[in-house]
Amino acid sequence: MVHVEGGRQALRNAKIALQGGADGVFLINHGEVAYHSLIEIYQMIRENLPSLWVGINCLDVGTAAIIYIPTNTAGLWVDNAYISEGENPTFRAKQFLNLRKDRNWQGLYFGGVAFKYQKEVVDVAKVARLAMPFVDVITTSGLGTGQPADIGKIRTMKDAIGDHPLAIASGVTPENVSQYMPHADCFLVATGISTSHTELDPQRVRALTQALGN
Repeated sequence: MVHVEGGRQALRNAKIALQGGADGVFLINHGEVAYHSLIEIYQMIRENLPSLWVGINCLDVGTAAIIYIPTNTAGLWVDNAYISEGENPTFRAKQFLNLRKDRNWQGLYFGGVAFKYQKEVVDVAKVARLAMPFVDVITTSGLGTGQPADIGKIRTMKDAIGDHPLAIASGVTPENVSQYMPHADCFLVATGISTSHTELDPQRVRALTQALGN
């Protein structure tokens, strides 16, 4: 993951990810840039690094990003895919699916389920199964940024969804990734491979990709 504060910084870090053997990057705005600027930076990076898979997470607009992103955007990640345990638990997820169909967007959708800073989920297996028709890659996390996900939670979610892809988006490091590898398909990593909030560490990036067998 690249926490974007500007075009040059984002491109520099995307190159670090590419040279370090990463399968791709997600560009994320944390208040430094607005969604429309993030989309412009995304397009610039795809032009400069055409071999790199690049996705986007517009934190300031969430699922509404589907309205604004280019239709050829490779991946969209949102922290909250709106799969709940309450009444009508997939109502907003269905709304997103309809918008996706209207725009004919064919990219990969990484949707947050039982995700950090969202309402606590009691039955993670149930919400994971509910998410399957709506989310291409079910994406979960630990309790907070940089905090590893409970391995029991990850096992439970993966057992519930079988071959459906599962991603982890917090607390993964080169040192602990091996415990998650049997249960998760994607790892969205920033804190564990960075020297600061906005700068990836080339050596840590390489260590992670080597641990994953890349």
